[in-house]
Amino acid sequence: MSNFRKYGAELVGTAALLCAVIGSGIMAENLAAGNNGVALMANTLATVFALYVLIEAFGPLSGAHFNPAVSLVMAYRKELPSGLLLGYILAQLMGAALGAWLAHAMFALEILQWSTKIRSGASQYLAEAVAAAGLIFVILRAEAGKASTMVASYIGAAYWFTASTSFANPAAVFGRMMSNTFAGIHPSNALAFITSEVIGACFALALFQVLRAQPDINQSNQ
Repeated sequence: MSNFRKYGAELVGTAALLCAVIGSGIMAENLAAGNNGVALMANTLATVFALYVLIEAFGPLSGAHFNPAVSLVMAYRKELPSGLLLGYILAQLMGAALGAWLAHAMFALEILQWSTKIRSGASQYLAEAVAAAGLIFVILRAEAGKASTMVASYIGAAYWFTASTSFANPAAVFGRMMSNTFAGIHPSNALAFITSEVIGACFALALFQVLRAQPDINQSNQ
């Protein structure tokens, strides 16, 4: 039963995250009167606050991954038992879809829909690789008790310094392609985004291992 509680935490947490991302995008677009900068700022703030709260709330239950790329890295590092990996990913994907549908329901939109928002091109895919690499590196470097603040802060910044507005999460891509709203992504672009995110995660893991193998600066100066 403890494993099912972990899966449940990942499902509910991912659903809440996607609901916050998509719902705040809908609200922002409704209120921003066509000003995309204002809409993105509102979307960013809601995502940052939601991420912090959700990581704090669900971290003790499942690790608060909410992201298949994070789960893959943690399984590789043996911080997540390999037998739980598939359950985590399925829970995250299911949660992402449910979060999108919940956001639609709250704003009286058609529940089942597909995004028509094109996010294509080498610059977008590079941006997603950078976004995911930064996220994974921040998670790996975060000291105990600081992950929620560091992750939320990084994603908030990455919304603005990446051309893709930092999805950095295959589950987020999955949920957002089912939402024809401000935060959506056309299904034809989803695979390229996910591939870029996985490549970025692998790069971050390699970088973390290389840097960890070097002598600690403080120790070397003593």
